[in-house]
Amino acid sequence: MSFIPHTKEDIATMLAEIGISDIEALYDEIPDEFKIGTLEGIPSAANEMEVVREITALAAKDKFGLNFIGAGAYEHFIPSVVWELTTRGEFYTAYTPYQAEASQGTLQLIYEYQSMMSNLMAHDISNASLYDGASALAEAILMAIRVNRTKDSKKIIMPRNLHPSYKAVAESITTKQGVELIDIEFNPADGLINTQDLDSHSDATALVIQNPNFFGSLENVDGLTDWAHSQNIIVIAVVNPIAMALLKPPGIWGERGADIACGEGQPLGVPLSSGGPYYGFMTTRGEFSRQLPGRIVGKTLDSNGNEGFVLTLQAREQHIRRSKATSNICTNQGLMVTASTMYMSLYGEQGLVDVAKSCHSKLNEFITAIKNLKGIEVLFDSERFHEVAICMPKSSKKIIEYMESHGISPGLDLSLYFPKLENTVLTCITEVKTTEDIQAYVSLLEEALEVIE
Repeated sequence: MSFIPHTKEDIATMLAEIGISDIEALYDEIPDEFKIGTLEGIPSAANEMEVVREITALAAKDKFGLNFIGAGAYEHFIPSVVWELTTRGEFYTAYTPYQAEASQGTLQLIYEYQSMMSNLMAHDISNASLYDGASALAEAILMAIRVNRTKDSKKIIMPRNLHPSYKAVAESITTKQGVELIDIEFNPADGLINTQDLDSHSDATALVIQNPNFFGSLENVDGLTDWAHSQNIIVIAVVNPIAMALLKPPGIWGERGADIACGEGQPLGVPLSSGGPYYGFMTTRGEFSRQLPGRIVGKTLDSNGNEGFVLTLQAREQHIRRSKATSNICTNQGLMVTASTMYMSLYGEQGLVDVAKSCHSKLNEFITAIKNLKGIEVLFDSERFHEVAICMPKSSKKIIEYMESHGISPGLDLSLYFPKLENTVLTCITEVKTTEDIQAYVSLLEEALEVIE
């Protein structure tokens, strides 16, 4: 139900049933000094008509144009059947599958999701999602410290070409637990991890490798992984799931493969929607399954030999391990995972490969077209997937403002996060962009360069 009308009489009856006089009595264990007298900045109550009017006005501010922004949130085509199925009542409201006997459909769907993610990452096991890609990295860091018994340190090597938001979230979550995040610079020529700086940090517990990295460039994942393992360092891969349909997956990086893979699942069937919701994924080796945070669904047989699905290996604080839990996560993004399961099932292995190939092909088409503009420089001499950093001959801030005012969002201003990359824009091309879209971008950019002083 979208509206449940509790009258004063209904509330009084419920309170009387549990033996209290008012709702505040439910919170009498909270000390008075922890309570706030007033909520400053909170507007007064509004009725439904007023709320609908305000929300409608806010929605009208949404801009619809050509979007070339990526940087961790990507626009892909989502077949209509994905969300037609995802929003069916049996999936839409089936949030927490604690009662296995009543949740077989939900549990089976999550099991299928885990199986597909494990295959995509070439790993043994996947969890059933985390809050988002950034918090998934933080959890992966804490997990790496737990599984690396050979190191006493809590040092984690964090390359500077990692997504800045991921780094910020990881810092907020992990450094309060004694973790030390070590910055490693990137090579200004190719945007890749500066490997010369690694040897001085051989005492680290884990190395984080984002591939493609924040600039869209492809790292030497085999060499980095083998170096880390030679120093008994755990490898944490941060990857784009669409790219993994085309690139080498983390589970087979180097001789042994990355130990943990994580990232943002949004590209797999979740639309861009004013900043969310997203979900984080995580996969790992079977030997680390007990240290994997979040929900895990397993398949078993009942006493009659019938196949069934059940939550298993629960290392969450709400379950039996309590203070020994590997994580305090008690929320999975079940609805987003449902959409991703529908998306991957619909496309299949070859379909995902085709999407990834189309993204890469259209990026190359874009780069060829953009290079013809006077003063434009494609930054970083490296292989790419579907993003590229472009250095502008004039103010990137003014160029972005001009192009957005004409219906095209050209990308992310990298100087917001990397001051040395002045007038540089990170642009993303996915399979939804046509040749006409790319030409519209190039033409408008050429116009902007002529108009802006």
